[in-house]
Amino acid sequence: MTPMVTAPVVKAKGLNCPNCGNAVELKGFAYTLRVTCPSCGSMLDTSEPNVKLLGQFQQKMTRMPLIPLGSRGHLKGADWDLIGFQTRAIVVDGTTYEWTEYVLFNPYKGFRYLTEYQGHWNFVTTIESIPEPVIGIRPGVKYKDLTYKHFQHANADTSFVLGEFPWKVQLGEIVGADDYVAPPYMLSAETTSDEITWSLGEYTPGSEIWQGFKLPGSAPSAVGVYANQPSPYEGKVRGLWLLMFFLMVSLAFAAIIMSGMARGGVVFDQKYAFAPGNGEPSFVTPVFELKSTSNVELTIKTSLSNSWAYFNFALINDDTGTAYNFGKEMSYYYGSDSDGSWTEGSAGDSVMVPRIPAGHYYLRVEPEMDKAKATSYVSPATGKPYAPIAMNYELILKNDVPSFALFWIVIILLPIPPIVRAIQAASFNNRRWQESDYATASSSSSSDDDDD
Repeated sequence: MTPMVTAPVVKAKGLNCPNCGNAVELKGFAYTLRVTCPSCGSMLDTSEPNVKLLGQFQQKMTRMPLIPLGSRGHLKGADWDLIGFQTRAIVVDGTTYEWTEYVLFNPYKGFRYLTEYQGHWNFVTTIESIPEPVIGIRPGVKYKDLTYKHFQHANADTSFVLGEFPWKVQLGEIVGADDYVAPPYMLSAETTSDEITWSLGEYTPGSEIWQGFKLPGSAPSAVGVYANQPSPYEGKVRGLWLLMFFLMVSLAFAAIIMSGMARGGVVFDQKYAFAPGNGEPSFVTPVFELKSTSNVELTIKTSLSNSWAYFNFALINDDTGTAYNFGKEMSYYYGSDSDGSWTEGSAGDSVMVPRIPAGHYYLRVEPEMDKAKATSYVSPATGKPYAPIAMNYELILKNDVPSFALFWIVIILLPIPPIVRAIQAASFNNRRWQESDYATASSSSSSDDDDD
């Protein structure tokens, strides 16, 4: 590829093929250095006044360009004539990868190029300035304040040519190719024995190419992830994390307000004792008043020690007889072993009953305990069972208590979207680097490019 030009040079637009005699039209004016005869496929050197026949290739049309030669299209703000087409290939680990290149010409803007590989397109411009090398763990270059990471090195072989070219193209020509990426851009260096040519590619959707050239149908679907293909998740991961943080702060602020507005007054507080096997365990409490429709919280404090207890409760409306049944199991054990002291469970807990209407209520309470604690232990001295072990407990009922269960559910769910999006972004970028010379380092590079 050659640097772009700014104005046409006066030259005849046509010549005759020395091999077959047919007319060959040159749309690239004097900038065309090589052209293939559309009739016989011979390669012609047009760099001198007397056109030279370089070879009678008689190459078969084994590769058909997706965009026909002679097409005119509008891309990147200018009109372009498509005048040349070639295929190039590299061999990696015994596998051949081939892509196509198209030569575009505008008499006032010079040459541009389109490259295509498995449905991925780039609009390419040769650049005159040489990018600055970047020193780091991985090779890189800097161009116009943007750092590009080295993606791949390979030897590219020209395998098919058709049309006009502004350089002395020839079949079998091999150049060293190095690609550096900073999606959606790619810098490429093509190295021959006497020069290095740099070009800048910009990833361009196939639909934009089809629309620009007014081609029938739709562009072939892209396969896989290309080297400089922009991530569809770019900019979304960080935005989701920021949104999650904002929502969590808002939820915390709302919880503080709710907590401050809730009165949470104690409407009932009594202490009791219970021993298994001592008469009827169930009883009812005195009547108390709930002054507003709100959440009710019942706190149970016990003297449990290496035992368990279960409470059956019913909150009963004294006026209507409506009952709200619920229960609570508690256990508290402790001891020591070779690892030291340990505890399990708790001797106190609470139960939240939501949205209880205002009115006069009482509690029906029915405690249960481990009967073995009262009947199975026999005194070695007397041979009689121990007296039943009593449990002391306290019931505290509060009205108008805020419930934060929904807040905790939302807080647990909020990180899921950004986590999923971050995984998708990392996976996309991993797939990109799996195609590079640095596939083993793909995981470490995932967070550098597309996660934002």
